[in-house]
Amino acid sequence: MTKLLPLLAAAFVATAGVASASSYFGFNEVQSSSNLIQLGTVVSSGAGVVEVYDYRTGQEGRLLGSRTVRAGANTDVKISLAPAYTRDVLAVLKVDGDVVAQQVVRVR
Repeated sequence: MTKLLPLLAAAFVATAGVASASSYFGFNEVQSSSNLIQLGTVVSSGAGVVEVYDYRTGQEGRLLGSRTVRAGANTDVKISLAPAYTRDVLAVLKVDGDVVAQQVVRVR
């Protein structure tokens, strides 16, 4: 039993990041457009939605735009911002209502 416990603990630690690692954004964190965020490839662990929020205060603010995504790799994901925006925004990927990935995007 004393040998089993460390093995179980190691297995738990090794798999703890699997859910979060299976969902991510793959894009440049600096965007030049003020009305269109280009997220490139979004990999999602399940069908979900990417939401873009005002982030100028360093906290999630007003929703500026969104787009649904399917499970797996979603290429060339773009989200229109309404209204046009020239500050930091926060891209949030949600699956079944749970946040599975997020990324701050600088808009210049």
